Amino acid sequence: MAFSFSELTVPLIGAPMAGGPSTPALAAAVSEAGGLGFVAGGYRTAQQLADEITAARAATSGPLGVNLFVPQPSGADVVLLDEYADLLDPLAEHYGVELGRPRFGDDDCWPEKLEVIADLRPTVVSFTFGTPSPDDLEALRALRILTMVTVTSAYEAGVALGHGADALVVQGPKAGGHRGTFAPDVHPGTDSLEHVLAEITHAHGHVPLVAAGGLGTAADVAGVLHDGVVAAQVGTALLLAHEAGTNPTHRAALTNPEFTNTTVTCAFSGRYARGLENDFTRAFEDVAPVGYPEINHMTTPIRAAAVALDDPHGTSLWAGTAYRTARSAPAAEIIAALTP
Repeated sequence: MAFSFSELTVPLIGAPMAGGPSTPALAAAVSEAGGLGFVAGGYRTAQQLADEITAARAATSGPLGVNLFVPQPSGADVVLLDEYADLLDPLAEHYGVELGRPRFGDDDCWPEKLEVIADLRPTVVSFTFGTPSPDDLEALRALRILTMVTVTSAYEAGVALGHGADALVVQGPKAGGHRGTFAPDVHPGTDSLEHVLAEITHAHGHVPLVAAGGLGTAADVAGVLHDGVVAAQVGTALLLAHEAGTNPTHRAALTNPEFTNTTVTCAFSGRYARGLENDFTRAFEDVAPVGYPEINHMTTPIRAAAVALDDPHGTSLWAGTAYRTARSAPAAEIIAALTP
């Protein structure tokens, strides 16, 4: 039989946080604490993904999840990319780097990653930025791997369920990092997590739902569990975990009183995402076009240089609205504190 959420000792899922914060050690620690830890497959080659799943599996006997980004056609406008590059050039010069090439493609190895999943068979696979084909989901189900699709609306939920998803991760507007909207050029909605959960339940019945976004305390978790979800997914709460790979500049900013707000911007990656407001977002969020992953590649050298200089104003500082509740501790302690 496939995994059931009732098997979790605590109804908590460690959100996959691609780009550094998620590590095999963090995934294993969350699972060892009674939750469901996730390996983040975004920005990884198929071999790197296989290595990280293997490392996490070696460190826990609990259930293990893997997240993949669903490839999408490019929606970038070449003219707008060129105009944005002109705006970014002075900042690149400031950091002593050249802008990255705005190429298309992050997960060109999608078929290979699915082969890794089929070979290593994690307990759960979740998907972000869209839904896989019905054939892909059916193939995973045949391997007794539970499938989840990240959605932000009742419409997206209907598409995912129509393709055969077993469960849904419902991401509310307070979530940190990239929004899981299927269409990259759609600005995230402002309907509350509770409202979206209710809409999906009304439209699609009692499909297993996982709530995500802005959950920073045990009371927050208790609230969504009261709404009928099978688990709560937390990411920002784990950014300062000892096992997380969050870079030092990002870690320091999360507790720096200079940073007082989060903002949703596509300035860093070309896809809407929530992070701490800094000089970069203030300068570019009103002029940045949509264009993922092209813009993500363009800004990579700037962000890397800023981190190397420990400058929090030149890099993305992904975080949800509950970032002030994050604390530095072993993941097991954080999970215990979040358990109602």
